[in-house]
Amino acid sequence: MRFTDRVEAGERLGARLGFLRGEDVVVLGLPRGGVPVAAQVAEALDAPLDVLVVRKLGVPYQPELAMGAIGEDGVRVLNADVLRATGVRDDELARVEERERRVLAERAERYRGECPSVPLAGRTAVIVDDGVATGSTARVACRVARARGAARIVLAVPVAPRDFARRLGGDADDLVCLDTPWDFAAVGQFYDDFAQTEDAEVTACLRQTRRTRAGREKRRTSADPEVTVPAGAVRLGGNLTLPEDALGIVVFAHGSGSSRHSPRNRYVAEGLHRAGLGTLLFDLLTDAEASDRDNVFDIPLLAGRLLAATHWLREEPAAAGLALGYFGASTGAAAALWAAADPAARPAAVVSRGGRPDLAGPRLPEVTAPTLLIVGGADPLVLDLNRDAQRRLRCENRLETVPGATHLFEEPGTLERVTELARDWFTDHMAPAHV
Repeated sequence: MRFTDRVEAGERLGARLGFLRGEDVVVLGLPRGGVPVAAQVAEALDAPLDVLVVRKLGVPYQPELAMGAIGEDGVRVLNADVLRATGVRDDELARVEERERRVLAERAERYRGECPSVPLAGRTAVIVDDGVATGSTARVACRVARARGAARIVLAVPVAPRDFARRLGGDADDLVCLDTPWDFAAVGQFYDDFAQTEDAEVTACLRQTRRTRAGREKRRTSADPEVTVPAGAVRLGGNLTLPEDALGIVVFAHGSGSSRHSPRNRYVAEGLHRAGLGTLLFDLLTDAEASDRDNVFDIPLLAGRLLAATHWLREEPAAAGLALGYFGASTGAAAALWAAADPAARPAAVVSRGGRPDLAGPRLPEVTAPTLLIVGGADPLVLDLNRDAQRRLRCENRLETVPGATHLFEEPGTLERVTELARDWFTDHMAPAHV
């Protein structure tokens, strides 16, 4: 496999990483050559871009040969095989490291300027370079990301040696590579244009990506206004999106430990918007309530919040006459089915993603809305629970299994399939509401 240049390599790598779209991702380019590649990946994933500055520790008399690498936050990785083969002394190693530490600090300041590094705590860090040779810099980058709290680390490169998984030594949770050729000698041999990336290009990539993302977020904010949903004595934050001439509105019920900011639910919601459906994503619990785990699994309480949102929407002038549907994930699916059984709800359709319909067991026979149950084929326990729930439903219903998908639908193409199934189910069953 050959690449025209780093931009084309990034476009192809971004397409391969599509399974991460919708997750809470930060893309980290390794300066300098990895940043143009990472910029394309960030664009494909609609994710923020940052740099993760690392420096190779070259053998004193053969600088291109890495005896190790260093990164921000004092991280260092040494290649014992190279050190042993070259006989580099400790004092020689120390001098090289001291020099590279100075360069690393200067580069980090130059690239970021006054912008702070993007927080990684609890997020998926996608570390991107233009290729892997020895693996030393990639390993350092993974360790820096881990030290900064990344929950999951994905190392993604266009090309690498066939044994690059061994070279990484388990520092990344996932490895993505477009090609691992037998004849690998150097990264540059697989690019038509492998000209050195200058510092100016790195900073330009970062600035352009920030501007593009800021503009996109501004447009989202204007089209996705904040609303407050009254539910008895509490007020719940939400986001209401209504495309022009909307066919109906889908109300989302998130799963345990999540919120209206769930990246997977937002990904599905974007797909529904493209089909002309409005959405309401709202918090089922206040922050104080969510800190009590009993509330997270209190299905009658969650269903009551969903009914409150339904009532509020039907009173909203912008939503007048529009059919409503429910989309629930995990425990949110149980809340959606529980609420759908209430005569006051009258949803046009219900979709459950990786749901726990068993938690709505007593109410299942009372559900009248057409119901679609979507379950991952590699989620056997939940699949069995949904099969049992389907037998108890008396309404129009269907069980769809997404091959290879686990509970969170993280696998390539699986969340896209969920979106397609939900879109088709809602558009087939939505009609102007009669209230």
